[in-house]
Amino acid sequence: MKNQNILSFLEQRTREVENNVALGIRTKLGWAELTYKGLGILSRKVGSYLIASGMNKGDRVAILSESMPEFGAVIFGTVMAGLTIVPLDVKLTIHEYTHILSDCLPRVIFTSKTYLETAEKLKEIIPSIESIVVIDGKGQSKEHTNLYAIETNANVKWRHQRLDKTAIICYTSGTTGNPKGVEITFRNMFSQVMAVSQCFNFGPKDCMLSFLPMNHLYEISVGFMSFLNQGASIYYSHSLKPKDILEIMNIKNISFMATVPSFLKLLKSTLETEIRQYGPFKSRFFKFKYSLASMIKNPLVSKLLFKEIGRKFGPKFKGFMSGGAPMDFEVGKFFETIGVQIYEAYGLSEASPVVSANRFGAKRLGSVGKALPGVKVRLDSQTQELQVKGDNVMKGYYNNPELTKTVMTEDGWLKTGDIARISKQGFIYITGRIKNMIVLSGGKKVFPEEVEAVLSKSPIVEEVLVCSEVKKAGFKQGTEEIFAKIYPGKELVEKHNVDELQEMVVKEVKKLSNELSSYKRPTNILVVTEPLPRTGISKISRKKVNA
Repeated sequence: MKNQNILSFLEQRTREVENNVALGIRTKLGWAELTYKGLGILSRKVGSYLIASGMNKGDRVAILSESMPEFGAVIFGTVMAGLTIVPLDVKLTIHEYTHILSDCLPRVIFTSKTYLETAEKLKEIIPSIESIVVIDGKGQSKEHTNLYAIETNANVKWRHQRLDKTAIICYTSGTTGNPKGVEITFRNMFSQVMAVSQCFNFGPKDCMLSFLPMNHLYEISVGFMSFLNQGASIYYSHSLKPKDILEIMNIKNISFMATVPSFLKLLKSTLETEIRQYGPFKSRFFKFKYSLASMIKNPLVSKLLFKEIGRKFGPKFKGFMSGGAPMDFEVGKFFETIGVQIYEAYGLSEASPVVSANRFGAKRLGSVGKALPGVKVRLDSQTQELQVKGDNVMKGYYNNPELTKTVMTEDGWLKTGDIARISKQGFIYITGRIKNMIVLSGGKKVFPEEVEAVLSKSPIVEEVLVCSEVKKAGFKQGTEEIFAKIYPGKELVEKHNVDELQEMVVKEVKKLSNELSSYKRPTNILVVTEPLPRTGISKISRKKVNA
């Protein structure tokens, strides 16, 4: 990446490891894989088509697809043509897509067969969309161009863009008439790739696994660009089941995996279920080893004590990078104790997105690590809000300079909206979020994340969201109180009726609340029998829960 353009990067990697697998995915027919050479060829097909279509520098290209190798070729080909990528969340509604695409006005939409019908509807609604290209499946369609049927034009001159030009517009919200399109420049991208590569050193012999949607910057920056930069192979899984993930990890000798906390919590639950099925002697022996490992706190000792569990992850596995949402401390502690390394990271789309990360040789459980190389952080002296500066900070919100001003300080720092503390060693600890803060009638301030962390310790609390509830009557009318919405998990929901669940959970919350100051304890507790709604990267959606 020294030349700092996508084409040079792809050509360099093709020369070095052309026959190595770049991207792969498991299908019904086996493994579909693209070598680095194949990725280069397919990317040039995309670039040729877009330039031949008469698109101008800076025009937008939308991608509506689940993660797959062809998605990567569209990313590279779009950039080669000097255009801007708009990756779309496949979980949105037509209404939400309409707001987003009416804002950025793409001329072409690339889609998988799964979402072709949605793409066709959008083409009818959005006048700017001139054509649809199907990225998976061979053969030419009568209605639409197919990626594999495109002819490569050897005479095409690739369009290199300046570092300050927009590479990606990533929409963080499409539910209102004013969606936020985060403009990520080439400088932003390269700063992320180089910084992440310094923190996690891999090579052509390493294989990575991801199931995260490629419309998210976390996946594009870390799970895609940063790992390809090191010549590694990336495999995708559409299954989120721990059993399927662990199987792939063994088959492909996975070295590392970028994931989210909800998967790690599910994986922990799966492993604990297996452990509970041990016989009496083996169960007692596991508990003894767990207590011993908790006291010694040595990764090598833990790996030796739990080598049977370690085999489930494959012979080359080095750990998980967790991002996208806060990770429960108990989840991290469990994996650390059994010898599986978790590297928690922190970021936001406006920072391209990674700000800090635990990394090889520098890790603290409970923290989100140190700032990435080249990234500066500071705390606001009054609010303790974490603020960020560096080449990773976005260009701004697309078509919305006024909104951009609201998240930047006068001296050019990005306001994250997160409350934090920074240790003397430089490790960052996120303690709350400004906009989630609950202000009680007496003026006391409560951060929901702190309460959620305590309640999540319970085995009968699978999901929890804490927010404010405004009293509608009585002496405290108009004031905020603490409200907890809790999902106990599928197993408990199937065994008990709602009244029984409510009684069990309320009793458990009251017990755990003793760890909190009295004013931080929930005054209203509601048990729900369905999982809480989540965003595309499995983070509980406060907006949807509160709706």
